[in-house]
Amino acid sequence: MEWLNAVIQGSLLGGLYALFAAGLSLIFGVMRLVNIAHGDLIVLAAYLGLTTSIALGVHPLLALVVAVPAMAAIGYGLQRGVLNQTLGDDILPPLLVTFGISVILQNGLLELYTADPRKMDAGALETASFAVGDLKLGVLPVLTFAVAVAVIGGLQWIFYRTALGRAFRATSDNQEIAQLMGLNKAHVYGLAMALALAVTAVAGIFLGIRTSFDPSIGGGRLIFGFEAVIIGGLGNLWGTLAGGVILGVAQTVGAKIDPGWQLLSGHIVFLLILAVRPNGLFPKVTG
Repeated sequence: MEWLNAVIQGSLLGGLYALFAAGLSLIFGVMRLVNIAHGDLIVLAAYLGLTTSIALGVHPLLALVVAVPAMAAIGYGLQRGVLNQTLGDDILPPLLVTFGISVILQNGLLELYTADPRKMDAGALETASFAVGDLKLGVLPVLTFAVAVAVIGGLQWIFYRTALGRAFRATSDNQEIAQLMGLNKAHVYGLAMALALAVTAVAGIFLGIRTSFDPSIGGGRLIFGFEAVIIGGLGNLWGTLAGGVILGVAQTVGAKIDPGWQLLSGHIVFLLILAVRPNGLFPKVTG
């Protein structure tokens, strides 16, 4: 029963990792952009949620009403103002620019909020639980996983069932033909980044409720997001959810064996999967 509990808790943790990874998967699928600043943008969203919650005196989940559109606006402005100028055949310029954005975000948050760890106060939600047979599940982890499924399902629906999704896919497949058909590539990319950072806002809020955070933790969230994306298969949104679950289970099972193995076991499973399936377990099928 203890091992089953570890697997279930790891699966629920995977929901948070999937939220970290969903934005990365989306922007890579649309514009082949690897965003080194993604983890720091998650932390920015957490601080935005914290500030909103304190300033308005509302529950952190209600701060999503402010954080989601604010992060979407930041994403659109960032893409149109900076990142669109770096995109091209060479992958190095966007990597360098997003690395610079990462450094700026870390230092800016450090100046504004200091290095002291912060945490959002979600009240009873943080400790509430319910029984399923002999197991006890936390309400917050279950809610996080449910939101992750809903978010990824929503992204999948947008990508394959809406005009915006068709614009994303057309621009991703062939930029020149998409522009000839009347699509503004810069605008489409801006909307993709806005959508990705709207998801990032959700990830940041749930991160801030679940655990403490400070300006320096973005790198670790970025690694978890990358590992979930790569395990699941680049560009595959449901694969990203599966990758997050696999990573979460690996960590909790590793911690069950030895508390010091929690992070290491996740990295080992990632490397093993990468060695056996370099394109991930569920690579996106084209054609």
